[in-house]
Amino acid sequence: MPSSNATQEFVPIKEVRDGVVILKDGGMRAILLCSSLNFSLKSEDERNAILLQFQDFLNSLDFSVQILVQSRKLDIRPYIALLEGQETKQTNNLLKIQVREYIEFIKKFTEDANIMTKHFFIVVPYNPATLSVGAAGNFVSSLGIGGGRKDKKTSNSSFEEERSQLEERMSVVEQGLVRSGIRVARLGTEETIELFYKAFNPGETEKPIKMR
Repeated sequence: MPSSNATQEFVPIKEVRDGVVILKDGGMRAILLCSSLNFSLKSEDERNAILLQFQDFLNSLDFSVQILVQSRKLDIRPYIALLEGQETKQTNNLLKIQVREYIEFIKKFTEDANIMTKHFFIVVPYNPATLSVGAAGNFVSSLGIGGGRKDKKTSNSSFEEERSQLEERMSVVEQGLVRSGIRVARLGTEETIELFYKAFNPGETEKPIKMR
């Protein structure tokens, strides 16, 4: 009988602490959520200025970063459940019919249009030592997480020291992106865990919503 921990052996994440992903090989990763820019609403001069600023930002970095774009089909089920709850509360039959027609319109529209949501992330790495990174063609590798030496223990003192180095890199990236007109937000522990949970469990969005 296969061990229940067999899958975990292939996940290079040791833990997520204070919003920082700690790898089994001792490497650290921080993830920034970034806003998008609509170039079609910008003038040509504005577009050129943004591109030049972003180019200067990339050229100023003395470490690598990774850009990740995550596309997912829009899950409208929570919104539909909310509307259906409002429908049951209506005492006016005309309003109840209108809410039901609106629900059907939203369902049909999203099915025909196949609306997608996009999230943009910047992964900032810090490796205390030279680490060997294995190749992997999945979501985890796109977040800059690869194989290497196994399970390097991270004490509290070394964690704080190494996190300060990572914080400096994050500040540099944040400042560069803000100058390019991009809003950024650091992912905390819960947001980071949720990001990886959805990556490892893509079928969760297809499961029915449990009504309370």
